[in-house]
Amino acid sequence: MENEQELQKQRKAVVLDFIEDKQYRPMKFKEMAGFLQVPKGERDKFRRILELLKDEDKIVIDVKGRIHKAKDSLLIGTFCATLKGFGFVNVEEGEDIYIPMEFVGTAFHGDKVQVEILKRSDHSSGRRREGRIKKIIERTRDTIVGTYAKSKNFGFVIADDQKFGKDIFIPKEKTMGAVSGHKVVVKIIDYGENKKSPEGEIIEILGHVNDPGVDIISIVRAFGLPEEFPKEVIKQAGMMPETVLPEQAMGRTDIRSLQTVTIDGEDAKDLDDAITLTKEEGIYTLGVHIADVSHYVKEKSPLDKEAYKRGTSVYLVDRVIPMLPHKLSNGICSLNQGCDRLALSCIMEIDENGTMLGHRIVESIINVDRRMTYTAVKGILEDKEQKLIEEYKEFVPMFERMLELSKILREKRHKRGSIDFDFPESKIILDKKGKPIDIQPYDRNCATKIIEDFMLLANETVAEDFFWQELPFLYRTHDIPDKEKIQKLGIFINNFGYSMHISKEEIHPKELQKLLEKIEGTKEEAIISRLALRSMKQARYTTENTGHFGLSSKYYCHFTSPIRRYPDLQIHRIIKENLHTGLSTKRIQHYETILPQVAIQSSATERRAEEAERETDKMKKAEYMERFIGKKFEGVISGITAWGIYVELPNTIEGMIRVTEIPDDYYYYDEEAYCMVGEHTNKVYKLGQKVSIVVSNANKQMGTIDFRFPIEDMLAQWAKEIQEDFYF
Repeated sequence: MENEQELQKQRKAVVLDFIEDKQYRPMKFKEMAGFLQVPKGERDKFRRILELLKDEDKIVIDVKGRIHKAKDSLLIGTFCATLKGFGFVNVEEGEDIYIPMEFVGTAFHGDKVQVEILKRSDHSSGRRREGRIKKIIERTRDTIVGTYAKSKNFGFVIADDQKFGKDIFIPKEKTMGAVSGHKVVVKIIDYGENKKSPEGEIIEILGHVNDPGVDIISIVRAFGLPEEFPKEVIKQAGMMPETVLPEQAMGRTDIRSLQTVTIDGEDAKDLDDAITLTKEEGIYTLGVHIADVSHYVKEKSPLDKEAYKRGTSVYLVDRVIPMLPHKLSNGICSLNQGCDRLALSCIMEIDENGTMLGHRIVESIINVDRRMTYTAVKGILEDKEQKLIEEYKEFVPMFERMLELSKILREKRHKRGSIDFDFPESKIILDKKGKPIDIQPYDRNCATKIIEDFMLLANETVAEDFFWQELPFLYRTHDIPDKEKIQKLGIFINNFGYSMHISKEEIHPKELQKLLEKIEGTKEEAIISRLALRSMKQARYTTENTGHFGLSSKYYCHFTSPIRRYPDLQIHRIIKENLHTGLSTKRIQHYETILPQVAIQSSATERRAEEAERETDKMKKAEYMERFIGKKFEGVISGITAWGIYVELPNTIEGMIRVTEIPDDYYYYDEEAYCMVGEHTNKVYKLGQKVSIVVSNANKQMGTIDFRFPIEDMLAQWAKEIQEDFYF
């Protein structure tokens, strides 16, 4: 493997030397490959070399496919627009680059761009890097979802995505007969130059803005989430067996005699993990059995190509957009009760101190005895409900062992510094027409923690196993936070009397863990926890094992959900191939070639799914709050910005009090103290402060909720102040 990496390094050097030659003129891939006499059989590897150089910002590939050397003042990144017209470019190395409105050009939110640095950062003055968009490398989208408005001779579409920033002009002949109020999908023909509006044509009418279901389908289209499976995928899925065939059990470890359960939410249908647990002479034998999806979804098959494209299942409030067709995800791949199923099992031996004594990874055949829910297991272990204890009496000893081992593993993880952000997530309840009728915080209980602890242990065990085998693999990594963000967090928590030890190089996760323990149960817990989370980087998929900061783990991967995550499916193939024949040099090279792109694609589709889920939740929460306009609630200040105060209610709904709506003074934002201060009264609104609010507005289309302080409370405060002034 080292030889291959050295060869790759040499090839990159050759390409860079060629591009840096004074005689070089920008050329396309085929032209360069011919010029460098790259054999046809080696051109995929040559293309990979160029992709690596591009990812490293060593070269730039323009919209016409020509290859340039990147200048020091030119960087490649992703443009992030703001609602006010300016934006930032996120680059791999260093802080974001501020882009003033006049230098945005035709870039839109999410575009991959080349940015020229105009001003360097100056930490003494607090000035960040500033630049201008020089080129659009890759458009993030060529279609937009929005609301159509008709004029006499033309129309225009107002994009749902507020960061798009401009209305799209639609010529009369390209409206498809849309009328005002229609939700439509627009294909962009011209992105606009010199202050000219973008131009497009309507390619799909989704329905009227008020029609049931149009709101969710608009988000599905906006994020480009695939819905229907292609015909060849459905055809292949239709050929899958309904049951495990006898010959498929040959050579597998048979654990059908062991007491086996799945534990999931009530609504779950794609059950991809099952548990066995025994204990003898103080040694726990924990089996984490994962659906063997790779037995049915072969590499380069139509099913595999579609799963790679989707990357992950997407869970919206009213539907699931699965990575695999239901014939597999709810059928032969799902570990359904009473059915023989093929699995890939990680069987671990653990002592009473939580020390791993040994493990083995095997292909297995299992049969789930009971399909349990988190609610039922909690009822048995926490609530001691006699009816449930009697119903599942033969399984109760195993559930008690599970709770016992879960606490041991959690304590061991805690000692090494694993950070546990316990934020309330919400469950949105809809009626038959898709209207939200209730919003409840999810219950994180002993049952959810049991499964979380066991899955984490299996993921760590598999990752460490393959790291030491030095085989190509996909890891789930979480980088150390930026020192600057941690220092800002340190300054902020000083205001509450807390501190953290930050070394010259980095912070250890144990320091953040200690902080979270100190603030537990305090009024500032929620906000400090949020700020700590925001100071951290996003986890992603990589081929290099750089560890997982948040878990304080040296080795981590995603092994446990191949029905709904492509990275899990991919590493199952590597594991099984290694179990059967070992990886030949040719196969190692194959995986080294494909895995970097799998990591990029999987990380990108994960982000897309998260954003779509977040936008759907915001929209439904805003719709839910429409019925409460004028109503009073108690909440906690969850965020403060220069333009307003965010307040979160107990059911996780968050709204904003605009700074212009705060009466009795002119308020300004104190950035260092993260608070809003009245200029004359010196009244302060702080993060974590409990406040009363009134719902003043809710906009479903924009997903926004506006609050204001109750007028009666303000009047009472003024009366009190007048009385005090009079008394003195």
